Amino acid sequence: MPKLGMEPLRRKALVNAAISEIGLRGSLDVTVTQIAKRAGVSSALAHHYFGSKENILTAAMRCILAMLADDLREAQAGKHTPVERLHAIVEASFSERNFRPDVIAAWLAFYVSAQTSEDAHRLLKVYHHRLRSNLRHELRPLVGADAVRAAETIAALIDGFYIRQALRGGAPDGRAAIEATLAFINDLIAQDIAK
Repeated sequence: MPKLGMEPLRRKALVNAAISEIGLRGSLDVTVTQIAKRAGVSSALAHHYFGSKENILTAAMRCILAMLADDLREAQAGKHTPVERLHAIVEASFSERNFRPDVIAAWLAFYVSAQTSEDAHRLLKVYHHRLRSNLRHELRPLVGADAVRAAETIAALIDGFYIRQALRGGAPDGRAAIEATLAFINDLIAQDIAK
């Protein structure tokens, strides 16, 4: 007889295991059996809860996006000026919870997966839209009409730090990524003010 209330815990364990396995291998070339073993459940149970490996991976992507959204809300709490809120977006993007080896590897793998998986592609589009929208909203009062271009550049810079870290390996330095991105933003704002 199944234990009541275990499904949410097992689903979460499977999602976390998927992120860990992707991080360990550096690709989506993981099996449901490997994910299930890491989660401490049978592969049959993993299939029962998710139906397929792709559904587990999509759930992992949703989990990563939810962590990022939570960190952003927390970082922006009590921030009122556009500059403070821009800094919060950058800090959330490179928080310890988001800018860690397994999550970085998962991001890179999901970017690759988005080329062939409709679900991954849709989730990445949602993420990119939200990031650019948040950046544009805070940049508009600071740089006016240049906000669209500036938001695209900052979003590309954030993605670039993830890609470079995934390819470089080693311990991620979120603080250095934050400082470099904020320096770029501050220079951009200063240039616009000087116009």
